[in-house]
Amino acid sequence: MEQARAAALASMAETVVDVLIIGGGITGAGIARDAALRGYRTALIDKADFGAGTSSHSSRLIHGGIRYLEQYAFHLVFEASRERRVLLRIAPHLVRPLPFLFPVYRGARVPAWKLRAGMWLYDLLSAFRNVHWHRWLRAKNVRRVEPGLRDRGLVGAALYYDAQTDDARLVIATVRSAVRAGALAANYVEMTALLKPDGRVRGAAVRDVLTGETANIRAHVVVNATGPWSDRVRRLDDPKAAPIMRPTKGAHVIVPRKRLANEHAVTLFSPVDGRVMFALPWGDLSYIGTTDTDADASPDGLRVTAADVTYLLRSANAAFPDAHLAQSDVLSAWAGLRPLLREDDRNPSQVTREHRVLESPQGLISIVGGKLTTYRVMARDVVDRVAARLHELDGRPRAKRPPTDRQPLPGGEAAELDVLVESARARGAAEATARHLVANYGSEAAAVLNLVDRERRLGESLMPGRPEIWAEVVYAVEREMAVRVQDVLIRRLHLFYEVADHGQSVVPRVTALMKQRLGWDDAREAEELRDYFQLVERGRITA
Repeated sequence: MEQARAAALASMAETVVDVLIIGGGITGAGIARDAALRGYRTALIDKADFGAGTSSHSSRLIHGGIRYLEQYAFHLVFEASRERRVLLRIAPHLVRPLPFLFPVYRGARVPAWKLRAGMWLYDLLSAFRNVHWHRWLRAKNVRRVEPGLRDRGLVGAALYYDAQTDDARLVIATVRSAVRAGALAANYVEMTALLKPDGRVRGAAVRDVLTGETANIRAHVVVNATGPWSDRVRRLDDPKAAPIMRPTKGAHVIVPRKRLANEHAVTLFSPVDGRVMFALPWGDLSYIGTTDTDADASPDGLRVTAADVTYLLRSANAAFPDAHLAQSDVLSAWAGLRPLLREDDRNPSQVTREHRVLESPQGLISIVGGKLTTYRVMARDVVDRVAARLHELDGRPRAKRPPTDRQPLPGGEAAELDVLVESARARGAAEATARHLVANYGSEAAAVLNLVDRERRLGESLMPGRPEIWAEVVYAVEREMAVRVQDVLIRRLHLFYEVADHGQSVVPRVTALMKQRLGWDDAREAEELRDYFQLVERGRITA
């Protein structure tokens, strides 16, 4: 709730914290969790909602990186495969196994023998502990399990497993885990300057985006975890800092799944430029991605263009020739910036996904590069550096690494999801709603239904034909740190992306409910409505 956010910000400003983390995406959230679990007084801020940047605009995959094998990045594949296994264990409701088909055609850049060898290597690098080992399917079996795929020249396909996640909700769960461990977290708090009273970075001046109030947060160590904004923050520390980022744009489009009729996730080569991309199932929708182009635009002004959509639809139509997808079939689209390391002038798709922890002469620690799948390792490496700095500062012992690979994220305490679904149904939830609640909240689905027990009208559907219920709006406000309508409809419930009107028909009622629960005045209610409709307009595809 807004009161809890304001209290967290006030607490940050009252006493010196051990570590201030700027940036509440998946990396910053992971750092906050790791640091708080080590017992450090931890503060986390983001100028928007948690995960509102790159971390909620990904391909929603937790994967070993099959395409990194071509770059001989075996260490990265091994590390990512191990982290996939960890996330399947600590957040089974948010990270789910997903079968992939990788078809091979005559004359393809990667011939069948090479793909089959690569699949054995992929299994080997996961220590043969993936969900299932891969299998090779002959062409006739591929036609049977995925009849919509292009048939001409089909040799066969590899059937292998990776995992899919709800990226935005994974961020929220990680932040909540950090808060449970004692971290202070506040969204909509913008860092305006770094505090350097003695030439060393000792905190940050901040502004509450919602109220306009300002404060200083003093910290022994400051971490820059702002992803594609990293160079901007580094220049606040040192105006002459050379850029180290090479952000690349990844765009995706969502279409009705019946148009592709894909039963599996499908890995394919784009006929446009030969890069690996995916057609991925998401309930009764499919999303297609991703582009990988150098981005010159500010991260704040990133848009999906008509050229992006054309590239993605052309690639999908080549793989699924009966789909005949056109721009009018696109329900919604999103784009994010990958915060990649600047190394050379190689093709954007070949830029390393490794991460690096840097420390400036003034003491600012920055984490750059990396990928969603390995965020926990990135966080660990940063907090190791923080621990070393704190030890140098006051001689305190370096805290042991916490078991972040074993401690479940909120909702991940129970792995038997079908049992949770049956429990939700026994409490009166419809089948679709029960499955939706368990997929989004895991073992905390019961807490959502507790709201319905107290107020029966909260058990009603948010929109006709949809599984979401009104209790989720209240839960997002009370338990998931949502303080704006866009937080609820974009990142907590995803109606912005998944329904044709982007949730506009339900916005007035959602806003009214949040006004009631959060004590907004009429001006704030009007502002929330205006801003949401403007976001819908901004989301329209540009030329």
